[in-house]
Amino acid sequence: MAGSVGNLVNLEAVSKGFGTRTLLDSVSLGVGRGERVGVVGRNGDGKSTLLQLLARREEPDSGRITHNRDLRVGYLGQTDDLDPEQTVLHAVLGDRETYTWAADPRARSVMEHLLGGVDHQALIGTLSGGERRRASLARLLLTEVDLLILDEPTNHLDIEAVNWLAAHVVDRASALIVVTHDRWFLDAVCTETWEVQGGRVTSYDGGYAAYVLAKAERARTAQVTEAKRQNLLKKELAWLRRGAPARTSKPKFRIDAANALIENEPPPRDQLALSQLATARLGKDVFDAEDVSLSFGDRVMLDHVTFRLGPADRIGLLGPNGAGKTTFLRVLTGQLPPDRGVVKQGKTVRVASLSQTLEEVDGTATVLQHITDIRRTAALAGRGGELTSSQLLERFGFSGDKLTTRISDLSGGERRRLQLLRILLDEPNVLILDEPTNDLDVETLTVLEDFLDSWPGVVVTVTHDRYFLERVSDMVYAIMGDGRVRHLPRGVDQYIDELSGTAPRRTTTAATGPGTGTTTTGTATGTATSGTASAPDEPVVDAAAARAAKKELNRIERQLAKLTETEAKLHDQLAANASNYARLAELDTELRKLADERAELETAWFDAAERAE
Repeated sequence: MAGSVGNLVNLEAVSKGFGTRTLLDSVSLGVGRGERVGVVGRNGDGKSTLLQLLARREEPDSGRITHNRDLRVGYLGQTDDLDPEQTVLHAVLGDRETYTWAADPRARSVMEHLLGGVDHQALIGTLSGGERRRASLARLLLTEVDLLILDEPTNHLDIEAVNWLAAHVVDRASALIVVTHDRWFLDAVCTETWEVQGGRVTSYDGGYAAYVLAKAERARTAQVTEAKRQNLLKKELAWLRRGAPARTSKPKFRIDAANALIENEPPPRDQLALSQLATARLGKDVFDAEDVSLSFGDRVMLDHVTFRLGPADRIGLLGPNGAGKTTFLRVLTGQLPPDRGVVKQGKTVRVASLSQTLEEVDGTATVLQHITDIRRTAALAGRGGELTSSQLLERFGFSGDKLTTRISDLSGGERRRLQLLRILLDEPNVLILDEPTNDLDVETLTVLEDFLDSWPGVVVTVTHDRYFLERVSDMVYAIMGDGRVRHLPRGVDQYIDELSGTAPRRTTTAATGPGTGTTTTGTATGTATSGTASAPDEPVVDAAAARAAKKELNRIERQLAKLTETEAKLHDQLAANASNYARLAELDTELRKLADERAELETAWFDAAERAE
């Protein structure tokens, strides 16, 4: 990837290392006008270092970095340099008068979407880390630059803000280089993807989806080549071993060729593999919340909510920050008693939570010592037997020197991985994932998603990572701050539409009590006072939108299949309780509610089918 004279910035044979570790080894690349590049790779492989070199915040150990004359570069690092004594307004806009930026639609949009909930007269020093981060991003986006370099810009942004940011950077004329673990953002924004791995930077055309496809094709080609090489390797070794006395008489060039094959044997890949640890048996009942209400002072957090979570349910929970998602989960799991209503938990339920914050543990303990103190062996699911603590850690990516590394020296992603292992050792059957993607690189996220695919328990996910949410959830619910828990048949798209006020709302009739507006099934259900948004009048022809619609179709079809299973079970119960009129009435009510939910899903299916064409 040699740089071009017409590029805004060029790296020519650039190398950079820290201590004995080389992060970038003789890298040459360039960024042209209008290009939008996404950078992916494992944590610690040099993504941020590459950005700092491109922005000239770091000097290379060797090689050359050139910028176009008068190039204006905007750089967002992982830490901010805001003055804690300045107000938010002054830190972001400087000395610009209010009427000047308020008259600029782009400036108003930046302030509204990034700092809409922040007091503009508050001092920077009083803000939370997330608010400071958004203020830094807002300041950068309000400047005119030729090249935007962003390191994890989606951190501390909710799904609506990430959606806005993607549209904003695509609309800008400036080139873009971005490091982010948000794969939806990479797909929506980037025209090229760089993978940083093993000191090299490999370029792929397109966003994240195109990168995955291209990488898979390269892996397939490499596998074919390797298979041929292995066959040749076996033949050469067999020839060399054909009788010890004959070795000295064999032509030297054949021996040299075989030795070359052996020397080129690729090293084993350091592959993270999340083991299927044993899971406690889960009965037919998980969580049942009936007519639950909860208030804090004058604020109503939950208002007559009926919600049921059944075995094997996988739900995603959306909502603005502070709307009550965490409160709802605490009520559901029995950590917070409601003001009224009843919450029942199955007798076999064992809940584990992967929280946003990493728990405080003894930082002086080594990784192996810490896990051994919790459990020396762990049972695997099925007939997998048992693993010792060191074997288990190796499956989770901790091997060699990492086993004796102190916890305080681990990266954020490694500590998050260790946290996941700790909770799985308790053999839970209900996993509550609260922002699980924090500090995890794309490769680890992919492995975690693969692990959850075959995990037999219930999964409840709260995250602003749209790709992860859609990947691991079958159904999506929203808590919008009005005390309701609403089912969203169209998922994230419907959530964004309703937040922006562009989605028409179709109301369904409640059948569980006055003002509840709830639907209830034998599996995960919640309030659904608003139905699906109707399809737009004009068909969507954008390829990315069509792909998203097809994914939505698959998700809705899975939900419909679950409803069909639940309906069959209810019909069996109707037959078994033919003489129990009270129970028949209850079952009939549940079937009616299932019918309402089926109507919602079928409408959403037709809408998605139109958009997928």
